[in-house]
Amino acid sequence: MAAADFVQEMRSTGEKLLLKLQKLPQAEPVEIVAFSVILLFTATVLLLLLIACSCCCCPERRGRKVQVRPMTPP
Repeated sequence: MAAADFVQEMRSTGEKLLLKLQKLPQAEPVEIVAFSVILLFTATVLLLLLIACSCCCCPERRGRKVQVRPMTPP
């Protein structure tokens, strides 16, 4: 039952966002700037999350660890 509630909540949020986007051309400049800042923040967080996951979750991209042996004195 929780999955159905989550899907309904996501659908409701998407509809609200679509309505906000449709009203944006008639909005005041302050609303446009605020919406743009929120959108830019969300995009930045998602991009940073994607970069973090690509760096941490892909072990084949990392270089091999080489063991360093101590040098014997001459």
